[in-house]
Amino acid sequence: MNILVVDDEEVYLTSMKRLLRWHGMKDVDTCANGQEAIRRIKEKDYDIVLLDLLMPGVDGLKVLEETKPFKPHTEFIIVTAVDAVSQVVKAIRMGAYDYLIKPVDNEHLVLSIERAYERRGLIAGLNLSRYEKDGEIPGAFGEIITQCPRMKALLSYAQVMARSGNPILVTGASGTGKELLARGLHRAGPSPGGPFVPVNISSIPETLFESQFFGHIKGAFTGATRDYQGYFEQANGGTLFLDEIGEFPHQLQAKLLRVLEEKTFSRIGETKPIRVDVRIVSATNMDLDKACQEGRFRLDLIYRVRSAVIHLPPLREREGDISLLAAHFLKQSAARYGKDVRGFSPEAMDILLRKDYPGNIRQLSQIVENAVLLADSTTIAPRQLGEEVPPPSLVARSLVSLKENYEMQVVFVFNHFRGDRKQTAQVLGITVRQLQRKLAEMKKSARWKNLIGDF
Repeated sequence: MNILVVDDEEVYLTSMKRLLRWHGMKDVDTCANGQEAIRRIKEKDYDIVLLDLLMPGVDGLKVLEETKPFKPHTEFIIVTAVDAVSQVVKAIRMGAYDYLIKPVDNEHLVLSIERAYERRGLIAGLNLSRYEKDGEIPGAFGEIITQCPRMKALLSYAQVMARSGNPILVTGASGTGKELLARGLHRAGPSPGGPFVPVNISSIPETLFESQFFGHIKGAFTGATRDYQGYFEQANGGTLFLDEIGEFPHQLQAKLLRVLEEKTFSRIGETKPIRVDVRIVSATNMDLDKACQEGRFRLDLIYRVRSAVIHLPPLREREGDISLLAAHFLKQSAARYGKDVRGFSPEAMDILLRKDYPGNIRQLSQIVENAVLLADSTTIAPRQLGEEVPPPSLVARSLVSLKENYEMQVVFVFNHFRGDRKQTAQVLGITVRQLQRKLAEMKKSARWKNLIGDF
């Protein structure tokens, strides 16, 4: 068993190493700061990491965030002197196995390590390393289009977590593909042949919640003209996907919790209990930590709807995926509307790459679909994206004669447009980000700093 103990107190590290070795755990490394811990966890396959939350500089939550997606088989046990619900929830959401408060009972600590090691052994046996090595996308998640290394590692982790059959919470901003991931989790789970029942919590009127989830018999209330199977019965033997679970009414959360714990319920109007075998996958873009602190969401329910948390990054953080997804949506839309549109002009693609996408993948899909509808040739141009590239100006044409060096061209155009980065980048034929990096580099030189001005 390989163990790493991370804590900024040297005395604690020494005593913990001695304790673990006394209990037969010989391979124990120690680390006194978060940045070093990140490096070592990524470089070495540790079975268990005992991690302090409160450290100067890079704290324990940052270590967990930076390493768990890349080392999904490593189990993290948080050991800290701070007993705070918000910290507990954050750590668990990020994938921590357990959370212990100092001073920790030695037997409790050893038991937690042994159980975490057993769980780690189960996960490691599912051959995650093959996916990480080959950079493949697991077959169950084949509908997810990506070439981003971070996304591929995340999907490999999702594949392992799905096979356990335990509840999983998917988080991420609107439009990041939470339901698509949930369907992949269903296909990768222990009952892929069972039903997948998606439920958007925010779309159900509060007065109908019990009837929709648990069903009812004919005559149970006014308007109940026939027996109805609720979502739990519909999903029996498969997966119930609770989208926007943060919107679940607080007064009904106890009933949901009871069903998840006992796996039984009764339809409205009858007392006969119904037993179901349902796997729960939930999703939210809400900060459930804050909802718990404000009393809007039950902490014990959080523990019941997640054994793992998978956080989908926003589109802007998915390296290389904007162009890949844009090409996919273009092909889809061209086929749907019967239009001969085959690609994007370089200027149009540059516009797509520079957008921020607060609506994420859903927003990109809509932009491309609208562009295909507006296209009057085989190539999407900037005007179909709602933007125009200005014709070359006298300034742009005069750049031909400025061959002395690239920095002089940058200074000339930048000052001509009085610091307008967008116009400067267009004339120079580069992106705004490339221009900003160049300006930052040039400002380090006394020669160029004064010429660039204070724009």
